[in-house]
Parts: sequence; structure tokens; C-alpha cells
Amino acid sequence: MQWLMRLRVLWGTHKSCHAFQPAPWHLRSQSLSATGAPRWNDHDTPEKFNFASDVLDYWTQMEKEGKRGPNPALWWVNSQGDEVKWSFRELTDFTCRTANVFTQTCGLQQGDRLALILPRVPEWWLVTMGCIRTGIIFMPGTTQMKTKDILYRLKESNAKSIVTTDALAPEVDSVASKCPALKIKLLVSDHSREGWLDFRSLLKSASPDHTCIKSKTTDPMVIFFTSGTTGFPKMAKHSHGLSLHSFPSCRKVLQLKATDVLWCLSDPGWIMAIIGTLFEPWTAGSTVFIHHLPQFDPKVIVETLFKYPITQCLTAPSVFRMILQQNFSSLRFPTLEHCTTGGEALLPEEQEKWREQTGLLLHQVYGQTETGLTCSTARGSQVKPGSMGKAIPPFDVQIIDDKGNILPPNTEGNLGIRIKPIKPIGLFIMYENDPVKTAKVECGDFYNTGDKASIDEEGYIWFLGRDDDIINASGYRIGPAEVENALAEHPAVAESAVVSSPDPIRGQVVKAFIVLTPQFLSHDLDQLARELQEHVKSVTAPYKYPRKVEFVPELPKTITGKIKRSELRAKEFGQMQLQ
Repeated sequence: MQWLMRLRVLWGTHKSCHAFQPAPWHLRSQSLSATGAPRWNDHDTPEKFNFASDVLDYWTQMEKEGKRGPNPALWWVNSQGDEVKWSFRELTDFTCRTANVFTQTCGLQQGDRLALILPRVPEWWLVTMGCIRTGIIFMPGTTQMKTKDILYRLKESNAKSIVTTDALAPEVDSVASKCPALKIKLLVSDHSREGWLDFRSLLKSASPDHTCIKSKTTDPMVIFFTSGTTGFPKMAKHSHGLSLHSFPSCRKVLQLKATDVLWCLSDPGWIMAIIGTLFEPWTAGSTVFIHHLPQFDPKVIVETLFKYPITQCLTAPSVFRMILQQNFSSLRFPTLEHCTTGGEALLPEEQEKWREQTGLLLHQVYGQTETGLTCSTARGSQVKPGSMGKAIPPFDVQIIDDKGNILPPNTEGNLGIRIKPIKPIGLFIMYENDPVKTAKVECGDFYNTGDKASIDEEGYIWFLGRDDDIINASGYRIGPAEVENALAEHPAVAESAVVSSPDPIRGQVVKAFIVLTPQFLSHDLDQLARELQEHVKSVTAPYKYPRKVEFVPELPKTITGKIKRSELRAKEFGQMQLQ
């Protein structure tokens, strides 16, 4: 790749950002916490905070003073054998250059919106940090988006700029005339394109001298578009407090050290990527490891874990599931010490199978686009199979009723986060341009996540499903995750989605949409349906079994990979109305 060669030549002799000024609120003592992260009291929220100057530049200073080891800050690889290794000093230089590209060349200002749609390429980290340095509000998006998705995001956000690649530039051009706010188009490519600015060329000629804005902790930093499982995606706006939240969480959850190498496989369009490939590891001074990985290939993932000195891995349960479904001769990785998973339900049997084959436990985390990391089974704490762990400070997580009253342990209710009298740092500011939906999620003194859960006497939280997904069959309330977990234990089930289906007698019954594993595609489907129904009866409460079963080639999903149960449910009730 020619651009990699140019980067090595350009950045072989790097400069630091001349305007670097240590942040006094955490550097006065020049001391580190036990994990190597700058000290921060969970209840001492600073008035001003900027992750670029207060964290990234902090570690740059530590490198200069010889107080951090030789591990790179960013280590990027691909399947062709290309590698990029950047120190914190280089990242400070490059992100200051990026900031100048945005402000001096493009004329962008603090508060402007920039759509960021890039795959796992090094420039993604430069753009995010360049935006943070300048106060430009960046809006990550997955490269899986289609034309209509891009149009919706550009129009709704009034994005003034976009950064993307060759693959999506034609899609952007096809809708640009409908987006009057869009003025600046930046292309990350080895090739030029009419109407687009060449990001790499501009970066090469930009000055490394930049003064970071003095952002307030409450100033807006990033907008994430929610998954949109029901209706259009909402714009969840976060402040700089989202990055500050990693100070307590990285100490308690992952317990990262500056010597750790963390590989988070999240798509760059998701909030987990911001947290797991940027805020969490760099708060602790750890190495961010990234594989370009255009597709989740279990063989490539396993080979990478054997080849590189990765100490921690963070990814969705489906990735671990894919690995377990393959017949690898060994999964005893030489340097891997800790595994974390989140984003969907993890089955207890998958946790046990991973432990048997790797010798490592799978620790669950839970969060939303609106909240970031909210709950976790912290490293070193007891793993309760099926539980997503305990609340992460400063979040006070409770199970509440529809009026915001706290429910007793082991009672099903709404998963709520206390927002009164003080809204916790890290929780989203609002749904941009939508005060009605913002107000709707407030429930008494709590933010109602819309997820159903219960909490036990020890504070462990058990996820049941989205509020709209709960099935009411003959008076029994059934969470889809319970049935899907049971189905997943059967070797015929590759994936399933469980929804309510109308029934003239019971009102609603459980219906399962099932994607079969290849070896069961030729089986008698009626017989297999009965077998699966009996299987569910045998491993969970009999009333939870799916009275209806439909085999499908695939399940409808959002661009972030979440199953659209609402679409399946609408299909069911639509069919009932037509009959």
C-alpha cells in the first residue's frame, strides 16, 4: 500500500505538538494510579476536560520523560502484512496536523458537525482526535450504510463535512445536492476524486503546531445514531464527559496497564469502538491493536491472537460464537489474559465452552448508545453465567417500575440509571432535535433504558429483553433472550429471533424465527420444529416454548448488526390482520 510507505517516510522523524500543555487537574502530582492511568476521583468531575490534551498529550509527556515503556500507542495490521506502529508522541503530532487540516484548510469551527464513515484504517483515529482537539462534533457511522442511510444522517445532523473512502464517495455524491449544509468532503484514498479534498496530502503539508480548545466537560463532543430497531435512528449527543467516564471504568472493568495490548473488534461506527479502541486503552496508556478485518473471519481472528502479543480482547458474543463453531486444534493463546464481551446476549454454555477451550473466562459488559459502558463483570470478580455483571460507577443502576419506583431484588422491571439529583458523567446529553423523545425516557429520578432486567441480592443484573420485545402469553411474561438462549443450545440453530405472534385464544404466543446450521438444512423441517420445541421445554420453563416455528435463511438486522425484532413482530401482526 503506497500510502503506508509515504507515512513511514513522512513520520519517521516526528515532532511533538509545540502547543502541548499538561492538564493541571490530573498532572499536578505527576503520579499514576495502580493501573498506570492518570489519577481521578470518581466524584471529582473537572469543569474542563479534553481527552486529546488531558490524556493523549499526557502520555506523550510520559514518553518524553521515559516514564512509559516502548509499546506503541496504536498498532495497526492487515492480512497483506502491512503494519503501522505509532507512539503517543507521533499521535500528538499527527492529530495536531489533523486539527489544522480541519480548521485552517477546511474552515471548520467548534460546534460544526463532521460525519465520519471509515473502515478500520489509521486515519479513523486521527480524525476522531482531530475533532476532539478542535471541538468539531464528529458522528461515526459504519461503512455498511447504504445511500438512504447516509442521506438521512447528513440531513438530520446538518453535517458540514464528511470523511470517507473511495467505496462510499459515489454514494455521498449522489445525495450531496439534497444536503445544503454539506460543504467539505474529505477523501481517505490513494486516488483523487473531483469535488473531494485529499486528506492524506493535506495532512502531510499541515503544521504540527496547534493549540487544543479548552473544552468544558459538558460541551458536546460526539453524536451517535442509535441502532434504529424501531423507527428512524435517533441522534444521541454526548459530551466530553463520555471520555472522562473511562477513568473509573478502565480501572474497575478491564484493569488495563500501560503494558497491555487491547484488541477491540468493534465496527468503527459503533460507540463500543470509541470506548474500546480509544478512550479505555489510551486512558491507561495501553496499546490499541487493530486488524483491518473487512469481514469477521474466525480463522483470521484466531491466527491474529496467536501471532501478536495481545493481552486483552473485547468483542461481541457472535465473534466468540463463530470461533467456537469452528474445529480449531487449539485455542490456548500464548499472551491472551482477559476476554470481555457485550452488545448482545451471551449464553452460559458459550461461557463454559470458551473457558474449557481457552482457559479464560468471558466477562460480560452492558451499555447503550446513550450510556456507554453501564454494567460489567469486572476483571477478577465472580462471573455469574448469564449475568451482565454489576453497575459501573458513577452509574447508580436500579430496577424500576413504570413510575420510577425502585423494585425489590429478583423482580422484573425496567433497567434505570439515576439522573437526579445529579446526572452522572458519561450519560448522553439528549436526543438532538427531539425533546419529546428525550423527555420520554425520563422516569421519575431515572433514565429508563427501555431494557427489561432483574437484579439479585448481590447486585448482579440479568437482562431479559427490550421493553417492546417482552411477550405476554396467557398472562405469562416471557423475555425473548430466555427462549433464544435455550434454542442456541441445540446444534441445529445457528441464530434465532423470538417475538410475539397473535393467537385467537391466548392473545399472544411465542414464535421463533430460526436460521439453521448447514448440516441441518436437509432435515425434515416439521420434525425438526417439533424437536426444537421439545428441546426448549426441557431446558427452560415449558410455557416458554415457541408454539410457532419458522425457518428463515437470515434475520433482518440493523446496520449495527442488531436483530430487528420489531420488523418480525410487525410481520406477524400484519399477517393476522390480513387473514
